[in-house]
Amino acid sequence: MATALVQLVVSFVLFALLVAFAGPGARRVGRWVERRRAARHPVPAGRPLELVAADLRRLGHEVAFIPAGAPMARRRAVQAAYDDVLVEAAGILGVPTDLAAVPETRLREIERLRVVAALRAAGLRVPV
Repeated sequence: MATALVQLVVSFVLFALLVAFAGPGARRVGRWVERRRAARHPVPAGRPLELVAADLRRLGHEVAFIPAGAPMARRRAVQAAYDDVLVEAAGILGVPTDLAAVPETRLREIERLRVVAALRAAGLRVPV
């Protein structure tokens, strides 16, 4: 009778330990599996070049064909979005650019044209 009671207590203690340490153990195994998966399938840092090029063409078309009478806020917003995508494409292709630092003057338009020419030279199809 005493041995049966000892076996029952030992079984209960082992079950309690199993329940107590199952959560942290499962989390540890889950983190290990996630690290292995991340090492095998790294996530790219930014957007793919194809999406950036598509946005560049779309926004270039919008900049070129803003309708007459459109508000100045819309013109500036579309131009700012186009500049942001130009900087992003230049970063992906390794083209040096100071477009973000140049103030909104003729110098910015010149820098914009220089970046477009450099992106074309790098092989990207960019509208003017």
